Amino acid sequence: MTETMNSIHDVSKKYEENLEILKNQLGIGKSYDMALREFEIGGKKAALIFVDGLINDIPIVEIMQNFSALSREEIVPQTLHKLVSRYVTYVKALPTDKLEDVITKVLSGFIALVVDGMSEVILIEARKYPARGPEEPDIERVVRGSRDGFTETILFNTALIRRRLRDPKLRTELLTAGTRSKTDICVVYIEDIANPDIVQAIKTRIKDIKIDGLPMAEKSVEEFITTGNWNPLPQVRYTERPDVAAVHLLEGHVIVIVDTSPSVIITPATYFHHLQHAEEYRQNSTVGAYLRWIRFVGVFASIFVVPLWFLFIKEPQLLPPFLKFIGPSKAAKVPLFWQFISAEIGLDLLRMSAIHTPSPLATALGLIAAFMLGEIAINVGLFNPEVILYIAIAAIGTFSTPSYELGMVNRLFRLGLLILTGIMGLPGFMLALLGIVLLLIFTKPFGIPYLWPLVPFNGKAMKAILFRSPVPVHNSRPSILRPQDKSRQPSYSPARKPLNKEKKHKRYGERGKP
Repeated sequence: MTETMNSIHDVSKKYEENLEILKNQLGIGKSYDMALREFEIGGKKAALIFVDGLINDIPIVEIMQNFSALSREEIVPQTLHKLVSRYVTYVKALPTDKLEDVITKVLSGFIALVVDGMSEVILIEARKYPARGPEEPDIERVVRGSRDGFTETILFNTALIRRRLRDPKLRTELLTAGTRSKTDICVVYIEDIANPDIVQAIKTRIKDIKIDGLPMAEKSVEEFITTGNWNPLPQVRYTERPDVAAVHLLEGHVIVIVDTSPSVIITPATYFHHLQHAEEYRQNSTVGAYLRWIRFVGVFASIFVVPLWFLFIKEPQLLPPFLKFIGPSKAAKVPLFWQFISAEIGLDLLRMSAIHTPSPLATALGLIAAFMLGEIAINVGLFNPEVILYIAIAAIGTFSTPSYELGMVNRLFRLGLLILTGIMGLPGFMLALLGIVLLLIFTKPFGIPYLWPLVPFNGKAMKAILFRSPVPVHNSRPSILRPQDKSRQPSYSPARKPLNKEKKHKRYGERGKP
C-alpha cells in the first residue's frame, strides 16, 4: 500500500481523474463504511468523501445547504478561496494538493471536498470518534479526588490535561506512526520547563518508528521509544489519571499520548516513580508519608519474604534464636521448593483466571481458590500451611504495588531468588540479589539513572521520596531531569509573609481581633 500511495500524483484539475484514484485507494464501493456523495456547486461537479461512523453529520448537512443555492457567478473566479472563506462554515478547513494527504486525512475522520476544475482538495475536520465518557481508572482509585480518567480518544485526553494546566507554554505536538495504521501520537510537555534534549529525543524516536501498524497502541510505542530489549524493568510509567499526568508535566516530564489508548506514557521514569500513588497526595502529609512507608513494606515483602523464609528453612543456622518458631510445623509430602514453585504458578493462573472470568462468576472463582484448592491441598499434605501464608503475604505486597508493570517484574525477581536459593542456598540467594541490584543500577532510560536519587545519591531528593512532604515545602523540580525552570515556587512569596503587629491592628482594629 505504501508503494502505491507514493506513486499517487498530485491533485489534478480533472474531477474524474481525482475521483477515480480516490475510489480505488479508499475502496469506495467495496467497503460499506466509505461514503461518496456527489452533487453540484454552481454548475460544477463536486463530491464529499468520508468514513461513515468517524464524522459528525451536522457539518455535512450545513455544507450541502450552503452549496445548494450557489450560482456559478458566486464561486468563480478564485473558487478555492471563496469556498474556504465564505461557504465552508466549519471551523477547521484546509486545502491540500497532495492526494496522499487526502487519503490519510479521510481515513483519520476528515471530510474531503473535491470540486471540478480545482487543483486542491478541501479537507474539513469534523471528526467524531466513538468514545466513552471519562471514568475513574480501576487500578488508580482514590478515596478523595477527581473521578475522571483518560479515554481512548486522544482529543479528550489533551483536553483533560488542558483543563488542569492553563499554561500558554503547554505544548501538544501531534505526530503519526505506522505506515498502515497512521496512528496519532501526541507529545505533551511544558516548553519552558521540560529539558529540550529529552523532548527532542522522544520526538525523534517516534518519527523513526518504521512498522506497518501500532494496534497495541501505547505498549508498542513504549518499546520503540525505549529501544525495546529484554530488560524487564518498566522504563516508563503509565497512568490513566489526568491529575497525575499534570503533576509530572509540572516536574519537567514529557507525556506521550497514543490514540485508542486510555493510558498515557510518562517519561522518563525511575524505580521510585513506580512506587508513588495519587492517594498519598489526597491525604494529609503525615498520613501520606505513612501510606508511602506501608507501600514500601508491601513491595519489600512481595520480593523477599518468600525467598528469605525458604533460605532460613534450608539453612537454619542463619536464623536468629528468637525466630526459630517460623519453621514449618510439620513435613509435607512434597519438598518445600516444589511447593513454592507450584504455588507461584498457581497464583499466576488464578490471576489470569480472574482477568478472564466474568464479574458475576468472580465470587465463585474466589471460593474455588480458597476452599477447594488451598484448604484441601493443606489437608491432604501437598502444602504446608506456612507456604500458603507466605505466598499470600507476597501476593498482597504485589497487589499493593501502585505500578502493575513493576508488580509483575517483582514477581520475576521473587521467582529468580527462590530458584537460585533452592539450587545453591545462601550463595544462590546472594548471586540473585547481586544480579537484581546490577540490573537496577545499569538501567538508564533516556540516560536517567533508574535508582536515582539513591544511585547516584541525592540527599534532598531522597528525603522527598521517603517522606511525603507538604506541598508548600516541596518547591523544587527533580534535578536529574535538568529542567529549565528548577523551582516550582518563587523564593519569596508575599502571600506567605506573616502579618506584623502594626498590620494586624490596621486590618482587624486596635485590639487585633476581627
